[in-house]
Amino acid sequence: MVGSADPIGAGLVGNLAHPGGNVTRTSTQSTAAVGKLLELIPETLPRATQVAALWDPVNAVSQQMRLGETLIAAARLHLLVRVIEVQTREDLDRAFATLQAARPQAVLVVNAGRVAELAPANRLPVFSTGRALTDAGILASYGADLREASRRSATYVQRILRGAKPGDLPVELPSKFELVINLNTAKSLGLTIPSSVLARADEVLR
Repeated sequence: MVGSADPIGAGLVGNLAHPGGNVTRTSTQSTAAVGKLLELIPETLPRATQVAALWDPVNAVSQQMRLGETLIAAARLHLLVRVIEVQTREDLDRAFATLQAARPQAVLVVNAGRVAELAPANRLPVFSTGRALTDAGILASYGADLREASRRSATYVQRILRGAKPGDLPVELPSKFELVINLNTAKSLGLTIPSSVLARADEVLR
């Protein structure tokens, strides 16, 4: 496997260190990345005090961990977080209607596909753990480097083809992360990204 879903919660592996069975993976899942992403919000938007977090409760274990990390980081940063559950396309439409009325200073997204389409139309600065959304038009992302995770997956395939048992190969957590800033989106929102943030970015989309 390669991806961000929770393999223990899904019942695919027994534990991360010794999966057992015939399944193992390289992972893009990191609860710490969510906390780091939230830290980026007040640095990018110094006046931000209220953040809306779009949360998909379907993958309960994984998402609950991420939500917990978000709330812990928010308390440390003195940010008020409003959690909005999103499972379907209709939920997302309703969520953005709510956001349009509430006007939080930022929106935090862990997993929601149409966000890149709706965020610019609603003129909301959106932060996500997935760089694909930043490529598609949201403001910024911080998360596991998917290209690196895919390369690491190839080494797992090689080891298994050479006779290693998948159940003996530990689930590998991400070790390389990337910060991506969409400067075009920042300009469209009338935002100036601080030079300290731009200097740390692994990629700036212009």
